Amino acid sequence: MPSYPIPSRPLSGPRRRSLLTGAAGAAGAVLLSGCSDSTSTEDADERPSAAERLRARAARDSGELLGRYDAVLAAHPALAGRLDPLRAEVKRHQAAFAEGQPAPPSPSASASASAPSSPAPSPSAPGDEKSAVRDLAKAERDLAGQRAGALLDAPSELARLLASVAAAGAAHAYLLTEDAK
Repeated sequence: MPSYPIPSRPLSGPRRRSLLTGAAGAAGAVLLSGCSDSTSTEDADERPSAAERLRARAARDSGELLGRYDAVLAAHPALAGRLDPLRAEVKRHQAAFAEGQPAPPSPSASASASAPSSPAPSPSAPGDEKSAVRDLAKAERDLAGQRAGALLDAPSELARLLASVAAAGAAHAYLLTEDAK
């Protein structure tokens, strides 16, 4: 029989062992994150180029979505009141992704540097307004999902921008589908 009294009820709160385990885990996470920042110069060189490619793709995707909005507005001018605010937002997204990116080559420079190519086909809008809006909502939803999936490969600042724009795209899709009801 021990010489010290044993409490009849269990003590509340965390135990000393769980506190020490948690502290050791936190310290290990800090050490590992510190180690991952000291990468070789090859890895450091690859990281910005991957981020730049991701940013350029996001800007291009926003530009394509902007083209879809323009096609729908050209085919159905009566939708301007509903679509203009969303289109303006997509244009701001494109500008945010294009910020800091090199400007695309001028048409005369690219024409002399490469063989002439046909221009990209402009998106067309379905004949009726409901289908056009439904297609825009689907495009917004798909792009939001694609951007959410790209978050894992993005550096922190770009990931925040992608997450914000993905959330806005999901909200646009919701607004487009709710307005159609």
